Amino acid sequence: MAPQLTLQAPHQLPPSEVPAYLNRLWSENLKDSSGAATFTLVVWEPSWLQQQLIRTGRMDGPITGLLSDQLLAAARLAIGELGLPASTAPTAPAVAWALGQLPGSHSADDLRGQFVDRAISAHQPRRLITLAPTLAGDQQLESTVAAYCPLPEERGVSADACGDVVVLRGGMGVMQQGLAMLQELIPDDLPCWVWWNGTMDESPELLEALAVPPRRLVVDSSIGEPRRCLDLLVQRIEQGQAVNDLNWLRLRTWRESLAMVFDPPTRQSALDQVVQLDIDVEGQHPVKGLLLAAWIADRLGWHLLNSYWIDGNGGSEGRGIGAEFQRSDGQSVQMRLMPVPVGLSKMHPGAMVGMRLICAPANRPPLCVILCSESGGCMRLEAGGVASMELAEEVVPLPNESEEMEMARLLGGGHDSTNPLLAAAAALAAKLLPN
Repeated sequence: MAPQLTLQAPHQLPPSEVPAYLNRLWSENLKDSSGAATFTLVVWEPSWLQQQLIRTGRMDGPITGLLSDQLLAAARLAIGELGLPASTAPTAPAVAWALGQLPGSHSADDLRGQFVDRAISAHQPRRLITLAPTLAGDQQLESTVAAYCPLPEERGVSADACGDVVVLRGGMGVMQQGLAMLQELIPDDLPCWVWWNGTMDESPELLEALAVPPRRLVVDSSIGEPRRCLDLLVQRIEQGQAVNDLNWLRLRTWRESLAMVFDPPTRQSALDQVVQLDIDVEGQHPVKGLLLAAWIADRLGWHLLNSYWIDGNGGSEGRGIGAEFQRSDGQSVQMRLMPVPVGLSKMHPGAMVGMRLICAPANRPPLCVILCSESGGCMRLEAGGVASMELAEEVVPLPNESEEMEMARLLGGGHDSTNPLLAAAAALAAKLLPN
């Protein structure tokens, strides 16, 4: 968290008293501070993985909700111990679920909502509300309230940048009970972001109640059942809600790298002559690869004819996805998305391993463009007769940024509407995923 001056230290009180307490806090105790005229951020922060790692004694507390290096290392170690496929991402819901089947009763302090990332606090949220469900389903609803200002030397006039923090903690059942009180805490005159920082499968009723338009919804389509992830994206976008997807944002370097490869004038015309697109992803979560394929198809004006499942080679690879597109000139483009085995999975499910784009321009040798996250991925995609083609190969620099950094970028950019590129890609990606 950025340096803060504590106006009101964390104070625990009954949830029903929170709205009245905050009104008194700003109208009486802090009457010289009007509070920041910025936004409200509501965060669904289940942190099931961290809670299970601590409960089973695989890491120490406190529970913070942050994806630390220690947490990722403990999760990767657990993946091997639990017998999960090596391509399982440490943040995959399957890891927390498998840990949940093991005995353990270790506990730790729960500080979710009190560890605000510096990048987010720099945007001076007027109110930050964290919903922190616990593993103990029968735990009663608790609430904690605090108020902060940036230090004067950091921000100049601190009274114009002050805000408060509210944490609601308890079992899943009582989270629904706290919704009515929660709605009172969201000012109507300020923008509100709802960050669903968990799987898109869980608690659909709670998500529906929290993410009511015109509130801006932030999700991660790499966490959850692929069909649910894509359908939810499409549904919310079609309703006109401002939606941001952290999984889509992680494709930024891939899209930029591909554009740079075709930047030379000698290659630009080859984009109209694509005949084949191959994408490799880690594990059995194809959404990220489908979003990239859909973005390429949308930008190049391809029309989807059909999509279908491809039987894997058995073992760990599982099923892939094939599709046929039609270019604007009537020619066919074949797309193939395959899960590939990896030795050490990246942080999020379905991470990109590599992609290959083959173009067949008239009166020129075929052009093969390969992008990969590491040299091993490039070697796999180099197989299959590319020696007879002009080869353009790049290793894509992968950003090492946390969810909090990505969220801070969204907060800084406003984004009161859905990115039109995401809107088009999500709709097409949902059609690419076979039923």
